[in-house]
Amino acid sequence: MSLSHTAAEYMLSDALLPDPGGSRAKGLRLELPSDRLLKFITVGLPLFLVSLAFAREFSAGSQISCFSPTNFTGKQSAYVDAACWDSLVHHGFDAEGHAVTKSLWALKVFPYSLLVVAVLMYMPYLLWRYAAVPALHSDLLFIIDELDKSYNRSVRLVQHMRKVQQASTEPERFWEEYERARQERYFEFPLLERYLTCKQHAHSLVFIYILRNLLLVLFLAATCLYLVFLHLNIFFQDEFSCSIKTGLLQMEPHIPPLIPCKVVFFSVFQLISLSVGSVYVLLIPVAIYNALQLCQWDKGLLSVYEMLPAFDLLSRKMLTCPVNDLNVILLFLRANISELTSFGRLNAVSALREATANKQDIDTVVDFMTLLAGLETTKPKH
Repeated sequence: MSLSHTAAEYMLSDALLPDPGGSRAKGLRLELPSDRLLKFITVGLPLFLVSLAFAREFSAGSQISCFSPTNFTGKQSAYVDAACWDSLVHHGFDAEGHAVTKSLWALKVFPYSLLVVAVLMYMPYLLWRYAAVPALHSDLLFIIDELDKSYNRSVRLVQHMRKVQQASTEPERFWEEYERARQERYFEFPLLERYLTCKQHAHSLVFIYILRNLLLVLFLAATCLYLVFLHLNIFFQDEFSCSIKTGLLQMEPHIPPLIPCKVVFFSVFQLISLSVGSVYVLLIPVAIYNALQLCQWDKGLLSVYEMLPAFDLLSRKMLTCPVNDLNVILLFLRANISELTSFGRLNAVSALREATANKQDIDTVVDFMTLLAGLETTKPKH
């Protein structure tokens, strides 16, 4: 008998979760994988393309090439290129022959506008980082720690039950006390469950998360509209007529009224704008999906932890409207599942319960541990 008791003690000792070796605070993921991907693409893509445009500009020199008169010297031709690039105004004529001008300044500021786009795309992340991450970090640390501790409490409870059962002279009386304790919820660990219940009535995290995604959708749509505006008004005109008869050159008779010019990097700007616009259009549904995923509960995680004694948020139907902070916390618990050491153990116990012929024998992890410790011979069915 002593050998079986020793074996049971060793099995229960092995079932206890070890204390985490390092601090969990450094390993927590405070961004969902989809949000991290969105941030990387929306911020990194325009910065990458703008850096390529700037690198080509610095290596190639002038952005435009003007067809100067043949009697112009090299310095005069360079002056024409510089003057036309500074003004960047197209001089033309309408259908009635009247002179009209059209500013092409958007071509000059286009690379810098993409830098502004990258900054705007980073703003939702900053909102989340400074408005929600501190509170979310504290919630995750507490909940993860309490979930693992609740599992260990269950195992230690079974260890205590073994000692009491061995010392008891009336085994039937012991199991009657056990059943009464179950019915009166003496095995309940209320702190974590009540904390999660309170989070159902809080809405600060969910408000910031939805606001973050709405701002991202707004900035993505505004950028796409801006690129469409450029294509409709400017990005189909790579040639323009420039006038340098201004200032001291206004009265010079040998200077033609208009000089034809061509934007050298026009095709590069078109390719950059099409790349950014097409990618951003594809990312809009992703950002909308991130916001809409809060409209349903992620019940997989809580259903596993219902193996803990009296942890029955789902069975008591305490999960009401999913748009609250608890649903956000569940999403991030799923993203930090590697930090939940107890999840793998409870998931295995849940799978064992589904595979057991008499499922009523395993209701909680306490029931499973009593079977593991060899107390099933006298344990009543419930």
